[in-house]
Amino acid sequence: MEEFTYKKAGVDIDEGDRLVRLISPIVKKTFRPEVLTDIGSFGALFKLDTGRYKEPVLVSGTDGVGTKLKIAFLTDKHDTVGIDLVAMCVNDILTLGAEPLFFLDYFATGKLDADKAKDVVKGIADGCREAGCALIGGETAEMPDFYQGGEYDLAGFAVGVVEKGGIINGERIEAGDAIIGVASSGLHSNGYSLARKVFFEAAGFTVDKYMPELSATLGEVLLAPTKIYVNAFKAIKDHVDIKGMAHITGGGITGNLPRIIGEGLTAVIRENSWPVPHVFTMLRKLGSIPDGEMKKTFNLGVGYVIVIPEKASELSISRLKQYGYDAYHIGNVEKGETEKILYV
Repeated sequence: MEEFTYKKAGVDIDEGDRLVRLISPIVKKTFRPEVLTDIGSFGALFKLDTGRYKEPVLVSGTDGVGTKLKIAFLTDKHDTVGIDLVAMCVNDILTLGAEPLFFLDYFATGKLDADKAKDVVKGIADGCREAGCALIGGETAEMPDFYQGGEYDLAGFAVGVVEKGGIINGERIEAGDAIIGVASSGLHSNGYSLARKVFFEAAGFTVDKYMPELSATLGEVLLAPTKIYVNAFKAIKDHVDIKGMAHITGGGITGNLPRIIGEGLTAVIRENSWPVPHVFTMLRKLGSIPDGEMKKTFNLGVGYVIVIPEKASELSISRLKQYGYDAYHIGNVEKGETEKILYV
């Protein structure tokens, strides 16, 4: 009778151990002084510096990368989707004014390739360093027959902290406030099911097709990492009264900005007040996508929105640009009872 082992069943523990050895020095570069445990513990310890806060409130968020991972599989480029994973999580908790403290990841695949997984973790570590948070834990799951060959899935979990009196939730937004749009780097990590349908099925393109209009291959454009906006917040938080922030993900401005706009108010967006990246123009044309569908699916060039007093708009835009973020005054908050968002 044939003898069976875990490896014959599809799980290679030795490859998992090799991955830990490969990623250990990468992960340790993200550690903050508050991290108390090393790689390999059953749980990660993080000592909150309570001396910095009167009433510290922890803020948590979780997200994934979605079908953007399909582009990584097609291009066999895996060192940037980890940045997307971090961005999708930390940008969410940032909207409440939270400083990202630490991050955990979940990597699942059918057959573990330690070198490929190392590239993914490198991207996660890059994102954590940019966001200023520590990558203190994670899980690698090898599940034979569960995923197609060479594919994997990712999930991320971020925890941050904010002073209770400094929580930003939009409740102070009022008529007359300015709406500042901070530029995206492209599709970020949303709308890829539609984008893949248009580019690969309707248009018949491949990821290595060079796009003169975009000065890059289609794969390079679609893999552009999601921007992390932590430093954008830092650029203006001590200079401007920030009343509300929104991370523009699935649903676009249409679906996300209304989440912070209170009753009796309308966000009036001036449609031509920022440059729309050409990739969105191409999507609209190649897929004959209706305008409303574009607005509720893609960010259209605005990845983050900040609501501030009108008088602070020029200063905010100036400081954001100094920190490397293109930003635009894309609209204002007005009184209104029927529409939460209005395009003009």
